[in-house]
Amino acid sequence: MSDKLKNLVHSLKAYGKIAIAFSGGVDSAFLAAVAKDTCGSSVAITVKSAFQSGQEAYNAVCMAEAIGIRHVVVQADVLGNSRIVKNTSERCYFCKKMIFSLLTDRADELGLKTIVHGANVDDLADYRPGLRAAREMGVIAPLLDAGLTKNEIRDLSRRAGLKTWNMDAQSCLATRIPYGDTITLEKLEMVENGERVLGALGFSGARVRFHGAVARIELKSQAVGQGLEMNKISEEKLRQTVVESFKKIGFKYICLDLEGYVMGSMNRSLGDSFLK
Repeated sequence: MSDKLKNLVHSLKAYGKIAIAFSGGVDSAFLAAVAKDTCGSSVAITVKSAFQSGQEAYNAVCMAEAIGIRHVVVQADVLGNSRIVKNTSERCYFCKKMIFSLLTDRADELGLKTIVHGANVDDLADYRPGLRAAREMGVIAPLLDAGLTKNEIRDLSRRAGLKTWNMDAQSCLATRIPYGDTITLEKLEMVENGERVLGALGFSGARVRFHGAVARIELKSQAVGQGLEMNKISEEKLRQTVVESFKKIGFKYICLDLEGYVMGSMNRSLGDSFLK
């Protein structure tokens, strides 16, 4: 067992029963699996909202079942919060405050005093106001505290037999909409439907960035599992399928970002001071 994993196990044992902010992604699934083996009757809590795709919500249920941990789902009305839908640079902060507040209330009902989430060392390299919200709410980041990076978590997940080890990174649908552009259910659904189309065509981990009538598609340089390189989408039949599908969704212009998928690309508009 690596020193970092030992430190993680030691800290989780010290917390005892915990509530885990659970999305079913790489980080929270690994954290939940380790917690189940070390913390007794811990509970995975998923906060479901309009910012979460239907597929991600389904994956969370399936992953909790696979791990064998108790799973609770709480609903969050993010679109009913004006500070969130205004979509300022603090959107993630206000959203996480709501989520962690709901988690805290549910954890209290379950008799769980410690709440943890799956932030890791790599998260410090991007603009993540949600981390500030977590600190203010007393939500602990055991993976981060243990010094674990995303790649290390993937490797440990693979060794543990977790199918999430090579899962694409997840992020809420609100990150596809530029700061300052009011978030609506219609915009979120257009993004989700567009990404569903790309996923069905074999482009794993694709992002559809919403720019009004324009859909800016970000693809990984090579789609995992299918061997589809980014320029594959330029093939006539595939390109036409994407164009027709996206126009049915409601987009008028469909563009391919030549830079490909970049985590947190929308944060560039905030300037360098936010990303330090």
